[in-house]
Amino acid sequence: MLYSFLVHVVGPFLNLINGRPIVVGKENLPKGNYILVAPHRSWMDPVLLALAIYPKKFAFMAKEEIFQSKFANYFLRKLNAFPVNRVHPGPSAVKTPVRILKQTDLATIIFPSGSRYSSKLKGGALVIAKLAGVPLVPAVYQGPLKFKQLFRREKRKIAIGKPITIDRKMKLSEENMAQISQQMQSAFDSLDQQLDPNYHYQMPEKPADDHF
Repeated sequence: MLYSFLVHVVGPFLNLINGRPIVVGKENLPKGNYILVAPHRSWMDPVLLALAIYPKKFAFMAKEEIFQSKFANYFLRKLNAFPVNRVHPGPSAVKTPVRILKQTDLATIIFPSGSRYSSKLKGGALVIAKLAGVPLVPAVYQGPLKFKQLFRREKRKIAIGKPITIDRKMKLSEENMAQISQQMQSAFDSLDQQLDPNYHYQMPEKPADDHF
C-alpha cells in the first residue's frame, strides 16, 4: 500500500520538476520475477529504477545502519527493503532475496558494484539468480546524480537490456562468474552507448568516513 502510494506521489513530483523520463527497452522485461542489475551511480538509483519499472514492484537491499530507528525500520520494511551488513554480510544477504524472489511477486534490484565508489562487479547477483532460478536484467541510468540537479531539467534516462539467463546447473567457478560479469559489463556499456554515445560516468571521490 505505502509502496504504491509513494510511487503515485514521487513519480508525478519528479515529472513536475524534471520532466518525464526517457525509458527504453521496457519490452525486454521478462514475465515473473527477475533481478534488475545496474551500475550504482546515485543514491537515487533505486527510486528512479523502481519508478521506471512500475507496476512491477521490487524488494531492496539496504545497509543495516539506516534501519536503526523504529520509524525508519517500519518505513523501509513497508517499502520492501531489508537490511544487509555490507562489511560482514552473513547468509541472510543471499537467503533473504532468494526467499523473496521464490515466494513473493517481488523482483529485486541489485547494484553489482555494491557502491557508487567502485566499478568492480561482484558475484552476489549471480549467486542469488542461480539459487532463485530467475534471470538477470541489465539496466543503466543516465541523468542527474543529486536531487538538486533535477531542477536543471537534465533528462532522466534509463535503458533496459535483454535478460541474462543463468543455468541452474552451472558451477559457480571463478571462470564462469568472470564470464557472466563480463557479459553484464558489456550489456551496461552497450546500454550506455544506446542512450548517449558520449556519456561518461565520473565516479565521485569517496568520503573519508564512508566505509561502503
